[in-house]
Amino acid sequence: MTRFHFAHAGGSSGEAAIEACIERLGPTLPQQGLGMLYVTDAIGDHLPAALDRLKRATGIDEWVGSVGIGICATGREYFDEPAAAVMVADLDPTSYRVFETIRDDLGEFSRDNGAWIARAPARFGIVHADPRNQRTGDIIADLAEELDGFLVGGLSSSRAVPAQIAGAVTEGGVSGVLLSETVTVATALSQSCMPIGPSHEITDCRANILIELDGRPALEVFKEEIGAELASDLRRVGGLIFASLPVAGSDTGDYLVRNIVGFDVDRGLIGIGELVERGTPLQFCRRDAAAAEHDLGRMVESVKRRAGDEPRGALYFTCLARGPNMFGEASEELRLIERTLGDVPLVGFFCNGEISHNRLYGYTGVLTLFP
Repeated sequence: MTRFHFAHAGGSSGEAAIEACIERLGPTLPQQGLGMLYVTDAIGDHLPAALDRLKRATGIDEWVGSVGIGICATGREYFDEPAAAVMVADLDPTSYRVFETIRDDLGEFSRDNGAWIARAPARFGIVHADPRNQRTGDIIADLAEELDGFLVGGLSSSRAVPAQIAGAVTEGGVSGVLLSETVTVATALSQSCMPIGPSHEITDCRANILIELDGRPALEVFKEEIGAELASDLRRVGGLIFASLPVAGSDTGDYLVRNIVGFDVDRGLIGIGELVERGTPLQFCRRDAAAAEHDLGRMVESVKRRAGDEPRGALYFTCLARGPNMFGEASEELRLIERTLGDVPLVGFFCNGEISHNRLYGYTGVLTLFP
């Protein structure tokens, strides 16, 4: 199998970045295939023109992708400049189906795609979503259930319009591409936050408010685990300490990381960024650069073993809180992946939330390889 065609470039303008990508893609592109395009938000306003230019230059009509505050390429991260990362996946047109934006329920999606899914069948999807849609989490869960399958992707990030690409430029919901079972993939997830204490049972709560853990005031338990120094000034825990909720049924110890959004010191309460129920397990965790680097290396090694030594291409969706905010300014997160994976064509972006299987994650990196 030949590797997918790909290119990435920054430039003085969006037009310059796109033209550089077209030149680097070269003249020997397949006559059919799936295009994937990720652009920084410095290009966001010109995305329709950029997509049209790529279609005309490559002859590839079907594209998916997203705007990101940062984008990913093999060994390289782009921030704060016009930049694009392009990949053309040499896939049989009968093996994938681009689907339009789902903004509410799956009724229209099922009518438009049900027959294709039954023929394919599709068990895997690459999806991009608008963070402004309050139903995104439910749509992702419903779509994974509809497919009886697995999704990867991310929430668009932008300082302007968080647009996606699904054939054309779109926004407002969840869109992407379905892959039939004839397209093999290997995927895995890496965490940035590591548990700092034992698992607790939520014994009393209201909506997203933790009242009691293990029958004790939630804030009392929290202060014991974070240590006296942080407990003396709770303003310092923002961006450092989080709540983690174990994923039911996971055989890998997977967990969802959620922000701590506030404290009621007088009543011993903690607010977190997730609705919770009594009886649910919960741990507290801490952002840890060294542990995150170790976990990323472990994850890439694992998924590479499953994909084989020569993957054709890769997609990477990672949190905005990672990249230069965790691994260092010189594209260290993508360089670590390149050192482990090799010089494999890779594109992706820095997300407002990452999608893996049927859930929205935070502070994670999701890698997918095409063997």
